[in-house]
Amino acid sequence: MPKVTPARIEHVNITVSDPAATARVLQQLFGWTIRWQGPAKDQGYTIHVGSHDSYLALYRPGPGPDGNAERYTKRGALNHIGLVVDDLDAAETEVRAAGYTPHNHADYEPGRRFYFDGDDGVEYEVVSYAA
Repeated sequence: MPKVTPARIEHVNITVSDPAATARVLQQLFGWTIRWQGPAKDQGYTIHVGSHDSYLALYRPGPGPDGNAERYTKRGALNHIGLVVDDLDAAETEVRAAGYTPHNHADYEPGRRFYFDGDDGVEYEVVSYAA
């Protein structure tokens, strides 16, 4: 049986109301950069923001009815996006300074974490594996 090289997540595509505003927040909080931006599916617009090896694709649909609105209430919905940082306390300070409220703090193997609700109802988990 052939060995399969483990896959890695390159990106996650989420729908947001204002890709530029969301990208600015993520750049401020996590030191990310905009990798690409431009027209997208169905007359929409997308900004890719992240690091050199992974990113979030921030998609705003074009005009017209949104046929996918209720998919987020069904199985398979995105529950949160987990982000790893070196300094959890510094990250929490930045999140608070940006006007968000951290919640669900936890300290269990393999790391410490907290969550916060960003714009458009997207929940982020921020975790650190530092000793």
